[in-house]
Amino acid sequence: ITDGKMYLEAERARLTRTVAILKESAGDIAGAANALQEVHVETYGSISKKEKIEFILEQMRLTLQKKDYVRAYIVSNKIKKAQLEEEGMAEWKVKFYTLLTKHYKHEKEAFQLAKCYHAIYSTASVQEEELRWKEALTNTVVFLCLSEYSSEVKDMMERVNIDAKLEKIPECKETLSCYLKDEIIHYPLPQQTTLESIPAFSDDGESDNDDDSGTTLKEHWHKTFHTRIVQHNLRVASIYYRQIHTTRLATLLSLTAAETEKHISQMVSNGTLYAKIDRPKDIVRFTKKRCEEEVLSDWAADIKTLLGLVEETTYLIQKENMVQSH
Repeated sequence: ITDGKMYLEAERARLTRTVAILKESAGDIAGAANALQEVHVETYGSISKKEKIEFILEQMRLTLQKKDYVRAYIVSNKIKKAQLEEEGMAEWKVKFYTLLTKHYKHEKEAFQLAKCYHAIYSTASVQEEELRWKEALTNTVVFLCLSEYSSEVKDMMERVNIDAKLEKIPECKETLSCYLKDEIIHYPLPQQTTLESIPAFSDDGESDNDDDSGTTLKEHWHKTFHTRIVQHNLRVASIYYRQIHTTRLATLLSLTAAETEKHISQMVSNGTLYAKIDRPKDIVRFTKKRCEEEVLSDWAADIKTLLGLVEETTYLIQKENMVQSH
């Protein structure tokens, strides 16, 4: 009856949602998700903003239950994140980012998970409940530590680190401080077990994995935690050493020489580290070999700076002599 009638689009959307509820209660999740997908509620002008968002969130929830993660992400893009920051939208904001974390868990995107949990943490209603903001902030810190290093990740780490509320979660404060220092981190961390026991580390009871290895989500995050600490330590080593023996570097990282080479190769391939391995000499070089033109150019720049300082000093001495003579 309502199909194709613009003046009945709101009624059509509500009836379709009722049909989806009935199908879901009968156990037909796929049917319920497909029914809601046919309604493009974002184009309806006769429905309020809140009702649209609520409808799209239901589309996301059912699509995720159907395990159609790609479609769920496409549906999530129908909601403008700026709208969720408006007054009275706190409940929908938390629900949206909670659903989005399920997608990013499946995709194993740690930094996106950190941003989702930080968005939940920054919600006013969550800030009022200590248990909720502690959980959200802990998840933010853990997934920041699991994120591949970049300037954006470091910037977010520094912003979270100056948050006064982080002092109330000492294990997170200590971990984040370790990552922000140019010092070797020893694995495992003293608070490793506590950090890995958070509920967000689990796969919510889902056993399906994209990995051929068949590892669970918790095992994946555990392995990634170790990898990120090793990568941090390699960046620290590149700051203090121009070159170092591979065996010595492996000792510092508490790894075998083969494992050390593997991690260095991965970081070089990703562009997050410059290094060259000389296997016959058992040496890793972290600095580029400079050509004669670069050395000469730097020398000329240093001489120019030095002459500028000498000229300024001579002028000041002459000025002082003139003042004293009068």
